[in-house]
Amino acid sequence: MTLKTRKWDRLGNGGLTFTELGFGTAPLGNLYRAITDAEADAILDAAWEAGVRYYDTAPLYGLGLSETRLNRFLRDKPRDAYVLSTKIGRLLKPTTPDKRDGFGKWFDVPARNEVYDYTYDGVMRSLEFSLERLGTHRVDILFAHDLDVFNHGSWANLEPKLEELMAGGYKALTELRDQGVIAAFGAGVNEWQPCQWMIERGDFDIFLLAGRYTLLEQEALHSMLPLCVEREIGVVIGGPYNSGILATGATPGAFYNYDPAPGDVLERVARIEAVCDRHGVRLVDAAFQFALRHPAVVSVIPGGQGPAEMASNLEAARAEVPAALWADLKAEGLLREDAPV
Repeated sequence: MTLKTRKWDRLGNGGLTFTELGFGTAPLGNLYRAITDAEADAILDAAWEAGVRYYDTAPLYGLGLSETRLNRFLRDKPRDAYVLSTKIGRLLKPTTPDKRDGFGKWFDVPARNEVYDYTYDGVMRSLEFSLERLGTHRVDILFAHDLDVFNHGSWANLEPKLEELMAGGYKALTELRDQGVIAAFGAGVNEWQPCQWMIERGDFDIFLLAGRYTLLEQEALHSMLPLCVEREIGVVIGGPYNSGILATGATPGAFYNYDPAPGDVLERVARIEAVCDRHGVRLVDAAFQFALRHPAVVSVIPGGQGPAEMASNLEAARAEVPAALWADLKAEGLLREDAPV
């Protein structure tokens, strides 16, 4: 059974075709643990064999390692056979191994320091470096990376970075799109509020929203997602399992937002899981399929660090979820009434 695809063509220039299941490549950057090149290749090969044709990466992931691993994998693939996105907003500067960034998060990675840069020159340099690491002549989408409170600490710290993007980087992104160097641009963030801020000030195409539109939380329905529908802006959903708990269930030590889940989240997930059990549906299948139900969504990109996780994601992408399950979740107050299902 092939993977379903979704067509996005906001600009009327042929657009892009996404597989509903995409591949988020942060784990290829040795996120939380080191994997070998052979293991990385095996996961990528399994995804390709299953029909996955959308790959998202970033300079940040493994401080360049994710992009260079994709290089080897994509080298013999026809360039028009897949959609590729990477990010701008951080330049990587060589340093000594003891002074590199990301200890405890990235393992066995190049010695680099991250420098935030959302200026015009920063965007152009970032793309040039990414093209070198990826070994390709073009990427389809550029996302401005991590313009959120999660990374910058407060709105007071974030707003100057957003202004820097609009004053410089935005012009570079627009030029690259107008010249056909990229097909689309947007931002890859962990919160919906900065997306809304950008939508209100610029002409953005696609947002990658991580962890903020899931079976567990749907606040983005307030304003950002309706705006996306109105302006035909595509949405890629990252973190559909809220960094773990919607895949593992409410087990002790389950992760939510990259930390052990608090009690109220564990309780809510346990209630959602009970409804899924009644309908004979895996929690992870319901979580994946829920994200796909929104009309703005073009692809869902869970991470996967091993063949078992890839197999589970494929199963979730092909799962059938009965309408009665969504109705029961709404009836029990576990899903917003206005959530499209």
